[in-house]
Amino acid sequence: MNVKSTALALAATLLLAACAPRSDMDRYIDDLMSRMTLEQKIGQLNLHSAPGFVSAARVTEEDENVKLLRAGRLGGLYGTGNLEYIRRMQEIALESGAGIPLITGMDVIHGYQTVFPVPLALSTSWNTELVEQTARIAATEASASGINWVFSPMVDICRDARWGRIVEGGGEDPYLGGELAKAYVRGYQGTDGIYDDHDVMVCVKHYALYGGAEAGRDYNSVFLSRQEALNGYMRPYQQAACAGAASYMSSFNEFEGIPASMNKYLMDDLLRKAWGFGGFIVSDATAIAEEVNHGIGDLQEVSARSLQAGLDMDMNSDGFVGTLQKSLAEGRVTEADIDRACRRILEAKYKLGLFENPFKYLDATRSVKEIYTPEHLAFARKAAQESMVLLKNNGVLPLRKDARIAVVGPLAKDGSAMAGTWSMSDHNDESVTPYEGIAEVAKASYAEGSWLFKDKELEESVRFGLFKIFRPGYTAPAIHTVPQERLIAEAVAKARQADVVVACVGEIANLNGEGASRTDISVPDAQEELLKALKATGKPVVMVLVTGRPLTLGWEDAEMDAILNVWSPGSEGGHAIADVLFGDVNPSAKLTTSFPRNVGQLPLYYNHKNTGRPHPDDEPYRKFVSCYIDEINAPLYPFGYGLSYTTFAYSPITLSAPEMPVDGSVTASVTVTNTGSRAGDEIVQLYIHDVFATSTRPVKELKGFRKVHLDPGASVRVDFTLTKEELSYYNHGLQWVCEPGDFEIMIGPNSRDTDGTVLRVIG
Repeated sequence: MNVKSTALALAATLLLAACAPRSDMDRYIDDLMSRMTLEQKIGQLNLHSAPGFVSAARVTEEDENVKLLRAGRLGGLYGTGNLEYIRRMQEIALESGAGIPLITGMDVIHGYQTVFPVPLALSTSWNTELVEQTARIAATEASASGINWVFSPMVDICRDARWGRIVEGGGEDPYLGGELAKAYVRGYQGTDGIYDDHDVMVCVKHYALYGGAEAGRDYNSVFLSRQEALNGYMRPYQQAACAGAASYMSSFNEFEGIPASMNKYLMDDLLRKAWGFGGFIVSDATAIAEEVNHGIGDLQEVSARSLQAGLDMDMNSDGFVGTLQKSLAEGRVTEADIDRACRRILEAKYKLGLFENPFKYLDATRSVKEIYTPEHLAFARKAAQESMVLLKNNGVLPLRKDARIAVVGPLAKDGSAMAGTWSMSDHNDESVTPYEGIAEVAKASYAEGSWLFKDKELEESVRFGLFKIFRPGYTAPAIHTVPQERLIAEAVAKARQADVVVACVGEIANLNGEGASRTDISVPDAQEELLKALKATGKPVVMVLVTGRPLTLGWEDAEMDAILNVWSPGSEGGHAIADVLFGDVNPSAKLTTSFPRNVGQLPLYYNHKNTGRPHPDDEPYRKFVSCYIDEINAPLYPFGYGLSYTTFAYSPITLSAPEMPVDGSVTASVTVTNTGSRAGDEIVQLYIHDVFATSTRPVKELKGFRKVHLDPGASVRVDFTLTKEELSYYNHGLQWVCEPGDFEIMIGPNSRDTDGTVLRVIG
């Protein structure tokens, strides 16, 4: 994909389009805009949250939206699924100004009322059909609640587990991220371009490069070259556009010294001109106002520059609605700039069918029949089953159903931890907990086991900090009322009476997600103290890890008998955990992020470049090569890693031909055999390495994957077709090129354990 040639082709297409007959939508919007006042046009560019919804420091007052609507100064609302409230606001919008209906948005990140595993967990299924179906169910439930626009998918590539929002994305790889992005778009919007009442518009976020925040600190600056951005980060955004994504959300970070919400290269040159995106772009919450903090100018200046750069809608800053009329009078923006943004918003509403039926998404009968249904919950259980990564197993798993099991730990009965961050469900506390799931299957005892953190102030801040900020007079529940020593003693006593211990530890929902960056990504200290006490009993200990990010698990990997990473698994998490622990489901998930040995390795990612002084990842320190004194280079668990209750063997790779013309294709094949005693699923992964190129290339890049099911003793041949598309990259001139030469083709069960052969590409 050559950016320059694509832009030229798009320009020609736009020229032809300008000469083409006007569509019904164009004529409708032409007529509507001819009757709108300037203030009404600017009003369409203004987006507010529903009263009380917290997405930034600014919280909308109860009557503020009504006043704006009556004045024709509001184009959309987000943050509520209250049908009665949305209907009332829609009625006011239709009675006011130009009578234009509202668009209604919501952060539907991993399900709506039925909660699925967090997105990072879903990515470890490597099952795009499953991901698409979770989005389809979320669209059904959201659209039955008056919502027609979802702030999802989040497709930011992240290489640094300190960043809390790694939980919302698809991991560290741009190829897999792109496949997941397309699946989400298909699930939310459908595939025919027509929005029925079960379809919602997606808003791809955060555009762009938000996951590259320096030091893993949220909202921080991003320092990347355009070449590295295009090769390592941008593919998911681009693939979402190819799949027909209707809108994008600009990110908080700067890129090349320009905040993303006013970055013309990102929004206009790349997204619109090079990739052909024709929808609208909304800022993240208060992002325009925050541009002032970047030192770009006052609110009027940054609002004008954001509009000119290609931003269409202002979320919660009131920059557009408050300053654009003045900027127009002073010549800082043109009426054409305002009209262009207004048209894009109106087109979205037209495509949703809101002009034909403003109450299309407000059918109260649907909200009774189509939300939190048994069928949706059953699929949530399946999604969770496929998203749990078995990190270690010395033979203790699967558990016997006649065993006596002590289920301990502060997350063993925490339903909200199962739901995870950014869950908008009214049913979070109903999520099935690990203890509940296990107790349905076997004889189980329970002990809380420990505090979350030894530091009481830190734990209070993590658990209740948001309430203290946004609820005046809020009094947090008491914590640490039982001494840590007593909690551990109770857990140890239960462990001694059991055959096996299941320790549920890790992160609560508030310990990852937005505004939840960490410098220490180990299991919190109080919980680690519990694990050490359990280990000392001599009983087998299975660690059930609840998390939204990779953690440093060096001690746990050495001392625990088994580690099952369940992430935040959603509404049916406890049932799915039991399904996997007892072997009713054979785990198949594989990591989409590298797990570091030490936080000092971050950022850490498998598809890194070589250095002039490379050093084998698994070898100890040696002077004058690229390595650490106190730790090896390799991650604890590599990208693509995950165990099963069975074993698989791979044959050597065969190529359909040893050479490939640049415009040709070659098939790489491998035979996979289930060499164990249980049926299981294996995720077969193909990687390439461009041996010599005009720019440096990563040591390994994912370019294909297949999930296969095999009965014991069965074999299957897995084929991957390679073309120049899989072998191309953006060179130093930002051209999408496949350069002739040798390519290593590698296939294996993860990014570390691969077998390879060489393919020669002939120009």
